[in-house]
Amino acid sequence: MNLAQIPVLSLESDRAEFAARIGESFRTFGFAMVRDHGIDQALIDRAWELTAQFFALPDDVKRKYFIAGQGGARGYTPFRTEVAKGATEKDLKEFWHVGRDLPAGSPLAGSMPPNVWPTEIEGFQETFTELYAQFDKAGAEILSAIAVDLGLDPRWFDPAIDDGNSVMRLLHYPPVGEGANGQGGGAIRAGAHEDINLITLLLGAQEAGLELLGKNGEWLTVAPPEGAVVINIGDMLQRLTNHVLPSTTHRVRNPEGDRATHSRYSMPFFLHLRSDFPFKTLEQCISDENPDRYPESITADDYLQERLREIGLKA
Repeated sequence: MNLAQIPVLSLESDRAEFAARIGESFRTFGFAMVRDHGIDQALIDRAWELTAQFFALPDDVKRKYFIAGQGGARGYTPFRTEVAKGATEKDLKEFWHVGRDLPAGSPLAGSMPPNVWPTEIEGFQETFTELYAQFDKAGAEILSAIAVDLGLDPRWFDPAIDDGNSVMRLLHYPPVGEGANGQGGGAIRAGAHEDINLITLLLGAQEAGLELLGKNGEWLTVAPPEGAVVINIGDMLQRLTNHVLPSTTHRVRNPEGDRATHSRYSMPFFLHLRSDFPFKTLEQCISDENPDRYPESITADDYLQERLREIGLKA
């Protein structure tokens, strides 16, 4: 398996040329790697510990936090619930979602339910509330660089993501023997898919497996160095930029040999627009060679709900 040659950028030392370099990485791979991102490492370490503690709870305890009809927006989503768009086998994973706490009386409350928190894990709420805030801040800085690269005002995205419907996902992929046996042999940890949102910030998993689909059709391994965040373009930003910034297909393959007996944990932050944001293709991304693919306008929440139905999280 070949390694994706994605450059590792620094949000601090590369600041003068950061926008151009991350734009080039996104255009080439749909992915970027960034260190010196400002997310506290001690907080990240604590988050990994609490994530493992939660998923080690008995199944009946975890299922207390499953909320039917919400599309997995908050709390727990059981093992083998989500399916990649167009796939037949459900993914070998379970996860927990933390969302934004809205101010009282927010008009967006109808599309963004309140968080739920497990009482069994001490410090869970405090840790992940702070980590969410730090992800949110880092994501806004990445979007600012993307705006500059696109020829927009550096803060163009700020009102678009103000009280945005961003979600932090705590992911557990159990040892594959526990889920793959008796499932027809075709199930993998995460089937080939593109993300729904604007950008995804992913804290590196201890176990390998993340792969992106190169432009030549070859699967390439994504291996971030310790301390770096992997960032990829989602379908919402692809739509907004008229495919100038591509949403790249990726997957998490099953491990082999001894690694198949190990769990894999990862922690993506799906940075979303405000639910009421109206999609309108950026003029800078429309040309005679690249005409507007999306002349119709829908809201970010309309788009999200459509995609949640496609991946099996909503009926």
